[in-house]
Amino acid sequence: MISTIWLRLGKYLRDTQLLGSIHCTLYWDQNTVMPSGSASWRGEQLSLLAKLLHSRKSSKEFEDLISEASTELEQDTSLGLEEISERTRNLDLLRLELNRQKRLDPNLIVHLATAQTEGYALWQEAKANNDYKKFAPALKKLIELRQEQARQLDEPRSCWETLAQPFEPDLSIKRLNELFDPLRDRLPSLIDALRPRSYLKPLGWDLDEKSQHILCERLLNEWGRDQNITSLGRSPHPFSITLGPQDFRLTTRVVKGQPFSCFLATAHEWGHSLYEQGLPSQNHQWFAWPLGQPTSMAVHESQSLFWENRVARSRDFSERFWKHFANEGAPVRNGLEMWRSINPLAPGLNRVEADELSYGIHILIRTDLEIDLLEGGLDVWDLPTQWNMKYKELLGITPENDAEGCLQDVHWSEGAFGYFPSYLLGHLISAQFSEAMAVSLRDEGIKSEDPLGKCIRDCKESKLLKWLRKEVHSSGRKLNAEKLVKEVTGKPLSSHAFLNYLEKKLKMLTCTS
Repeated sequence: MISTIWLRLGKYLRDTQLLGSIHCTLYWDQNTVMPSGSASWRGEQLSLLAKLLHSRKSSKEFEDLISEASTELEQDTSLGLEEISERTRNLDLLRLELNRQKRLDPNLIVHLATAQTEGYALWQEAKANNDYKKFAPALKKLIELRQEQARQLDEPRSCWETLAQPFEPDLSIKRLNELFDPLRDRLPSLIDALRPRSYLKPLGWDLDEKSQHILCERLLNEWGRDQNITSLGRSPHPFSITLGPQDFRLTTRVVKGQPFSCFLATAHEWGHSLYEQGLPSQNHQWFAWPLGQPTSMAVHESQSLFWENRVARSRDFSERFWKHFANEGAPVRNGLEMWRSINPLAPGLNRVEADELSYGIHILIRTDLEIDLLEGGLDVWDLPTQWNMKYKELLGITPENDAEGCLQDVHWSEGAFGYFPSYLLGHLISAQFSEAMAVSLRDEGIKSEDPLGKCIRDCKESKLLKWLRKEVHSSGRKLNAEKLVKEVTGKPLSSHAFLNYLEKKLKMLTCTS
């Protein structure tokens, strides 16, 4: 029997989460169908909601509920060990967030929400018109506000590390460098070795928007989409968001001249949504309790990258799916041609459209630059120059304008500093999860050198999802990302599995060229 105090705390959290879901709904609308002229009023709406949310998350009533629940838990002798462990973890995480919220000035919360809305609107305008000067003042303001947030939180971490905690709990720059340094060493050499055989030529064909959306809908339906609880929209930058226990939204976009972009973005965002749909669903955890929330954004990205790269970019998937592209007018005659087309082998300027090999460089560049913006004294007006220099140095290419350079991503326009490393960490995690999954599938009787590929080829991706549901999704926030990886794979997180995967795939691609 659930105690009265636990029920009261759960109701408080649920009401807070309901308010948060309203905030998310307005965010969804802002990014999909809201007219640009509504930005100012939307900023006021989101600012008010942010203020109300902060008040609830830092209130004396909330603090007392946590304290009473903790005292009761210490005295309760009727609970089993697992339930005690879960409740203890929930309360620890709630207490951590309470303490963070209590340190923040409510006025800062309001200013941040307003700056994020203004920043997003100005970023859209600046990107559309290739006008970085239009966006730079908003970026400078967001940096200053985030720096002030880090000062108020006053954690034993650097500014950037403090801001990264909501995305990647316990992450430090030192640990990040330990994980990323092998990639800094190996990726450029792999790219250089590949240059004589690189192919990133225009495909010479495209698909109309209707055909691309038909293919995306087919993909989601084959992967088990429930249309009663999901929807697919369009936005300038693809994203996935959960608005309620039975309300999962994702968006994609059509990029002219890139007929696979919309398809891969849909696969990526569906991976995010599948993770959210598979989080713990017990009443005392979902929708508002910490244990019902994602482990971290790196784990989140590992799921989206798994479905985008391990599945949708695989040779086995192309062999199965190429006829659907051909039926919509794509001039592909077999699975090999589709696989080669969907896996270009050369650096490009755009992160979202990047091949798996050069993608990591895109993230390393952004990570270095945002740390410099927050901690290293990099002036926002010098960002385009530094961006272009790093692209020339590490990828051998230079953006022709800022729209295809430092304005291409939405993250900084919303003050989301500390998020970018999650993408590359997600690649590392996805690689280790995939190796562990292969071992499990073989143990279950799938006798194949590549059991994941066999499941994909046989239209049995449900077996892959079943493994992820059991081993990854069900954990919620019981563990941080690195502990989860160690528990699932038996190995500490490293770059080895990812680099091994890359080298194997590159060998396969180049052998077919």
